Amino acid sequence: MMGRTGGVAIRLLTFTGLCAVAACANPAADNAMFAQDALIGLPKQTLLSCAGVPNRQAAAGDREFFTYNSSKLVSYPAWGGYGGYWGAPYGYGWGGWPGYYAADVYSVDCEATFTLRNGVVERIVYGGASYGSSRLGQCYAIVQNCLAQIPRATVPPGNRPPQ
Repeated sequence: MMGRTGGVAIRLLTFTGLCAVAACANPAADNAMFAQDALIGLPKQTLLSCAGVPNRQAAAGDREFFTYNSSKLVSYPAWGGYGGYWGAPYGYGWGGWPGYYAADVYSVDCEATFTLRNGVVERIVYGGASYGSSRLGQCYAIVQNCLAQIPRATVPPGNRPPQ
């Protein structure tokens, strides 16, 4: 039989695990993946209107390639050193050593290449140096205005961009 403390510990670990899984959800990444199919057939004029002028463009045969780039720098305080001591025996609140500040800084980028044939989007490919849902979330910054051009009836409720 498990004691009262053991039951609380298991519930706390379960709750922490569920919170960690929920934190991995990235609606922007989901919308960027949805856009790879939803924007097929978008006219060139509409693409230029909603995504803007591409950073690079090229033509080969009957196809055009429009490449857009988006990036951001993310910074947040790291645990440890300044601000890292919560609870006993150090007390509650911000603490740390004077003059010491630790931060994590990373870059997230996306390169979206639209392939057009006969003036219509045929394919969208995402790339970039970053990876995973962070990159896809950054790709959403490129396609979000274009998703607004898609009739809402064709967009599944879970993938509709905010208005």
